[in-house]
Amino acid sequence: MPTTTRELTAIGETIQLYFDGMHHGDTARLRQAFHPQAFLFGYFNGKFCHDSLDAWMKEVADTPKPIDNDEAYDMRIVSTDVSGQVAIVKVAVLYLGLRFTDYLTLSQLDGRWQIVNKAYVHD
Repeated sequence: MPTTTRELTAIGETIQLYFDGMHHGDTARLRQAFHPQAFLFGYFNGKFCHDSLDAWMKEVADTPKPIDNDEAYDMRIVSTDVSGQVAIVKVAVLYLGLRFTDYLTLSQLDGRWQIVNKAYVHD
């Protein structure tokens, strides 16, 4: 099935929830973007990290919010690859003065695109 503009728009809306949730430290927006059983894996300061969604939500809630520190909103989609009901979106994110590259795996579940996995590296 070819990817439609409607699918790309829906994926973009999920990624926008992710971006806004990160910038505002808004776990409600982030929970809208992520599947409840999502996992996060990546490298921060060279150390391998992995978290459940709930553990990461606590970390986000306990961390200063970028918007409160007048941090520039510097987040963008680098690439999107869609195959049927699965997508990989590479994003560049500025978060608390640090640059991240995230690879977000999304699945279309119950007619809605949700992030099911996040793999990241801190530049």
